[in-house]
Amino acid sequence: MNKPDADRYNDITLKILDEICRESLLTQRTISSRLNIALGLVNAYIKRMVKRGYIKINKGPMNRVKYALTPKGFSHRVDLTYQYMQSSINYFKDSRKRIDNIYGQMLESGVKTVLIWGDGEIAELSYISMRGLPLDLAGIVDSKKGEKDFFGHKIYSYDDVPNLDFDAILIASFSEKEIERIKVLGINEKKIYSL
Repeated sequence: MNKPDADRYNDITLKILDEICRESLLTQRTISSRLNIALGLVNAYIKRMVKRGYIKINKGPMNRVKYALTPKGFSHRVDLTYQYMQSSINYFKDSRKRIDNIYGQMLESGVKTVLIWGDGEIAELSYISMRGLPLDLAGIVDSKKGEKDFFGHKIYSYDDVPNLDFDAILIASFSEKEIERIKVLGINEKKIYSL
């Protein structure tokens, strides 16, 4: 199993173990629905966890199945939680370095006003990283225009971008399709900074 496959396996395993910890008397269909993964996949994971001794299955009321974490399963859940937290910390550290590098490039190019493209966690980290730098935030661009504000700043739609005043766009996403969306708007490519 390569690293991304192992990460996905561990992520799904942790989510299933978390669901079982919250509620022992639940169906695989419920787990499937809550985690938005295929029922057959839930079944395969549960079988594997039973075989490895992480969970045991008992009969519940009305012939329902009751899942219980074993001590080995609880220990495995703790290990997976630690791995997940470590992975998340490393992801945000790496993102922060990339953001700081981009802001350095912007400052060298004479950029003063930045438009952040996106309003997720990476956009929040980009905003926080901008504080203390001689850069002004022109606004946030996202498909959810007007639904909320972003740290007190206005959220603009994609259609608003050509009418906004900015020196650079920071794409606060690791998605290539966002670059294509900006190019369709006719924005000068020299103004686009991508993480």
